[in-house]
Amino acid sequence: MTPQLQQSIRLLQLSAAEFEQEIEDTLAANPFLERDDTLREGSSEETAERNASEGQTAADAPELPQPDAPEVPLDIIAQPDPLSPDWQDESSLRFDTPGSRERSDEGADIAQFAPATDCMYDHLLGQLGTCRVSHRDRELARLVIHALEPDGYLRTPLEELAALCPPAEEVQVDELAVVVRLVQSFEPVGIAARSLEECLLLQLDDRDPDTPGVELARRMVRGHLAQLATPDTPRLLRALDCSEADLASAYQLIRSCTPRPGQAFGADRTDYVVADVQVRKVGDRWIARINPEVIPKIGLNRSFVSMVRAQRGASGSALGQHLQEARWFVRNVNQRFRTILRVAQAIIDRQSRFFEHGDIAMRPLVLREIAATLGMHESTVSRVTSNKYLMTPRGLLELKYFFSSHVESEGHACSARAVRALIRQIIMSEDAHHPLSDVKVARLLGDKGIVVARRTVSKYRDSIHIPSVEVRRLSSALALAA
Repeated sequence: MTPQLQQSIRLLQLSAAEFEQEIEDTLAANPFLERDDTLREGSSEETAERNASEGQTAADAPELPQPDAPEVPLDIIAQPDPLSPDWQDESSLRFDTPGSRERSDEGADIAQFAPATDCMYDHLLGQLGTCRVSHRDRELARLVIHALEPDGYLRTPLEELAALCPPAEEVQVDELAVVVRLVQSFEPVGIAARSLEECLLLQLDDRDPDTPGVELARRMVRGHLAQLATPDTPRLLRALDCSEADLASAYQLIRSCTPRPGQAFGADRTDYVVADVQVRKVGDRWIARINPEVIPKIGLNRSFVSMVRAQRGASGSALGQHLQEARWFVRNVNQRFRTILRVAQAIIDRQSRFFEHGDIAMRPLVLREIAATLGMHESTVSRVTSNKYLMTPRGLLELKYFFSSHVESEGHACSARAVRALIRQIIMSEDAHHPLSDVKVARLLGDKGIVVARRTVSKYRDSIHIPSVEVRRLSSALALAA
């Protein structure tokens, strides 16, 4: 592959944030590229609306050579001298809008206002500083704190911690165990636990002794923790010799505990996703347009281009090479946005009912179908839909969201995502006092013409984070008890 083709493929698979960084790096490295504030405004929106009024979408536009289409490789396309006055390649981006703004050193970065993340270790060491303990215990407590995992657990055996201490100090395991109990008294409750059971018990022990169900919750954690993942209510009732209401109350107490007490500390700052494409309804059609905020306003520096053209033999010089690379970069950036727009419009046309009715109207779709529709290679569609987002009236969605496998139903194929939506709809409308089992949900789907096995219902239910029938029954019992 030629360097130009490699660059085209690489630009195509970048996310919006990575693409913005690529633009900044290229502007810094190539003197022939500059930010262009004179580009015409609103072209992409005007073109989309004009095409909609004419009954044409981006997917109907004339075919353009794709970056990795084997039948039209870029390395065999005639390449005129970039210094020639007849060069007709794009010298600025066509998708320009007033939304792309040049960065200013004086402008405040919103990231500067993000709250500083508190460090778990500093938080614990601060509490240690307020304790009246001996110097030896303080140093041992510091050792324990620094041995904690980021989730707040102490997974290093006390024997290993004792071995880390200087032999002359003769630190004993029992001595370290006392210090661990000291650290476990710090906030957040459950810190420095050596197992999930100990973590939950520390939090339950911190509750008011008069809390309803707290003692039963301790018994459940000590002897039946493994069974709580998929609770078998009748078996637990027999083992614990309690009423269903008491079991539900204790179960709710356990669920209110934090299994990872250190997770509130050291969390990474949220990276906000920027939509690459916006979709809106024009007339009776849904139309895609490139998000103005992701379009860089760059073009060729005309002064530098004129200076190089004035020099004889400059096309083979280093400056001439930079100019050619700048032109190819602008062309590849244009090609990136064209390809994204065409793929997005093809997906929107295929899934137009989703925008009207939601997931329940989603059609089965695979990359191969979009590739065949647009005459692209399947790998090109895969690159376009990875880490690219579409702003819709139903929220911000990744382009990959619109692809799903199919489930065979009576006479037609149904999208797996639509089946999940139906499962959610069925369970949300169930009688809370008599929740539906996966078998019953499968039968109700069969009544709608969608034949799926019970294990498929269970898998789809788990994927949309709906608890099992036993958990829903316990929650209902707790609500009745309250």
